[in-house]
Amino acid sequence: MKLLALETSTEACSAAFWVDGALCVRFRHAPRLQTELLLPMIEDVLAEAGITLADLDVLAYSRGPGAFTGVRIAAAAIQAIAYARDLPVLAVSSLQALAQGAWRVHGAERVLSVFDARMSEVYVGGYALADALMLPLDVEHLCAPSGLPASLSGRFFVAGNGAGVYEAELRAQCDVTGIDAALFPSAEDVIPLALRLHAEGGAQAPELALPVYLRDEVWKKLPGR
Repeated sequence: MKLLALETSTEACSAAFWVDGALCVRFRHAPRLQTELLLPMIEDVLAEAGITLADLDVLAYSRGPGAFTGVRIAAAAIQAIAYARDLPVLAVSSLQALAQGAWRVHGAERVLSVFDARMSEVYVGGYALADALMLPLDVEHLCAPSGLPASLSGRFFVAGNGAGVYEAELRAQCDVTGIDAALFPSAEDVIPLALRLHAEGGAQAPELALPVYLRDEVWKKLPGR
């Protein structure tokens, strides 16, 4: 199976291609440059693999939550490719992808993924390792950094930019085993989660490739919306 994955939910931008265990990845921390970088990254990973869009079997993307603009960029790109090539789509949580990256980079087996959601709130999700995949302990939450749900107490490695902004609040509620506030979700870590989702029959039609904000009611109130 030939799988292309995209991730743009935070300040980073990445694309990855997977075929039968072989992986090609492009990743760059580039605030506000995802729109400029994403298409060249797609071209690069496909060129490295020696294939074209016509050869793809399935697409995956990081659906959010995250930055409003960022989550829309990957969703729009995936939807456009999916419609053009009549391909199924796999939607993966950006918080789960970050947790997968924390395991890949740090070997962390229990991860609290935390994005700074602004407005004194965080997007947060808790994950635990099972069969080399970081699986959710609960649904994703938008909450105050000092008000984590009871399900997210205990021992965690904490990852994401929210960990740097709200370290004291998080340490007051969790037994923190380590922190990486500079770790961003990557398309490389979307891929194993997408493969599991595909095996479980989780592929969707292109029109369902939508971003997940967790703060829809705020977005609707923004000027000009």
